[in-house]
Amino acid sequence: MITLLAFIVAIAILVVIHEMGHYWVARLCGVKVLRFSVGFGTTIYTKRFANSETDWVISAIPLGGYVKMLDEREGKVAEHELQHAFNRQPVLQRMAIVVAGPVANLLLAILLFWALFIYGVPSLKPVLGEVSPNTAAAAASLQAQETIVSINEQAIPSWEQVSWVILDLALQGATEARIEARTAQGDIVWHVLDLKTLTSGDMNEDFLHSLGLQPYQPLVRPVIGKLVEGGVAQRAGLLPGDKIVRVDGKSIGDWKDLVAAVRGHPGQPLQLEIERKGTPLQVFYLTPEVSSEADITVGKIGAAPHIDRHEFDAMLTTVHYSPFAAFGHAVRKTWEIAKVSLKTLGKIVIGEMSLKNLSGPITIADYAGQSAQMGVVAYLSFLALISISLGVLNLLPIPLLDGGHLLYYMAELIKGSPISEKVWEAGQKIGIALLITLMALALFNDFSRLF
Repeated sequence: MITLLAFIVAIAILVVIHEMGHYWVARLCGVKVLRFSVGFGTTIYTKRFANSETDWVISAIPLGGYVKMLDEREGKVAEHELQHAFNRQPVLQRMAIVVAGPVANLLLAILLFWALFIYGVPSLKPVLGEVSPNTAAAAASLQAQETIVSINEQAIPSWEQVSWVILDLALQGATEARIEARTAQGDIVWHVLDLKTLTSGDMNEDFLHSLGLQPYQPLVRPVIGKLVEGGVAQRAGLLPGDKIVRVDGKSIGDWKDLVAAVRGHPGQPLQLEIERKGTPLQVFYLTPEVSSEADITVGKIGAAPHIDRHEFDAMLTTVHYSPFAAFGHAVRKTWEIAKVSLKTLGKIVIGEMSLKNLSGPITIADYAGQSAQMGVVAYLSFLALISISLGVLNLLPIPLLDGGHLLYYMAELIKGSPISEKVWEAGQKIGIALLITLMALALFNDFSRLF
């Protein structure tokens, strides 16, 4: 229910802002707006305010919306209203009305980021974790617990920024990234990270992991924090606070070692040696239950680790700025995300990135629900990201989208007369086919991720 409500609220906000951009610029240009609809299909609710010529409508399918303007191409227009018809406006005004929707989405993202940067955004510190061997990061001599200060002279306040900057460089075709880092002892060191090792396949997955980069995580000790009621560990007699010392005679250094031992022995008995309240080497025997994950069989005992919140909280930082500085950072962040989105779409079109990167409404709804449960800051950040994606997508030169209409009007501006009805109709059919294909691919990807 949270996921559904978060998704509906997000779509409603983004659609209203987008269509309001079209509406206000149309009214400024003297165009009569007949209907402002949130959603498509059957009308659920309609309202016309006093002294207004516009029907404000909520429709049944909440996956978009539209603004219907007076237009001779869509019906007969009375002579006294011709001056208010969209198609009778100068081409530059029509272009302004069309582009206003995507621009409104980008402005919303700037406003949201501006507010978040003033309030403060909790982020993971850009501290390196264990550097994987035989990777570009290892070849660049990057070390665990180094803090990344800048990449190619761009300041790096958080781990998220590490990801965005390196992704942007990779999409630009850059062959290397110059990294300024601070060691655990406080010394400044420089590294040159080779980006040529990244393949198109790496870009489809966790490209930072492919480079050997991962954020630092405090050691999770092999101490039991919670037990599943009636689970294997509880039935065997283990208690919260027990420290696992050895499994089948092998020393356990952290929780990952315990997880590896348990997952690797489904249905096979294990001998656990523990410390309980300072008393060492009590022995327990248990058999991990058999479980399937992604077509592999693993063992589980129904135990979760004790987490020292102080250690993990120490890895967080709050990124915030003064109102004036926050606006500049909000504009820059919106531009960076829009630029990366366009480059990613371009890579998909020319086949350098997989079509699996396309996401549809199910994935968006999932992210909406997750971000809503994480809090207001996470949800507003999600809204800003989706608003940018919606703005960028609508500017693509595909008939039916705002970018397709801009293409028509640019052609009209160049040739001095509107494009023919045949070209317009052909473009609409191509646009419908393209959008249906894209939606089908996005839904296929959604269901593939889901199941």
